[in-house]
Amino acid sequence: MTVTVTPKAARQIRKALDQRGSGYGLRVAVKTSGCSGYAYALEFADAPAPEDLSFESEGVFVLVDAKSLPMVDGTQLDWVRDGLNEGFQFNNPNASATCGCGESFTV
Repeated sequence: MTVTVTPKAARQIRKALDQRGSGYGLRVAVKTSGCSGYAYALEFADAPAPEDLSFESEGVFVLVDAKSLPMVDGTQLDWVRDGLNEGFQFNNPNASATCGCGESFTV
């Protein structure tokens, strides 16, 4: 089981951690929400929580709690620019559908 990031996503994570002045990595979680059932939750973490599994990818750490891991296992986190918008994009092989706005997904 693993979660990875692309080089572009890793650069953005490092940049955000540098701007914060500290931090261990990016925590990825899944919450019940949205029109498709689940939504991704991201936050920068100063240290792993006891329930976190830590994955190193492209020189950064991604933390995922054990409950969320089955829904994001194999996911690659990318940083994309679409017109004037930019942000993280989840390439999740477990998602069977996503909502029209792209904010939530179904497993």
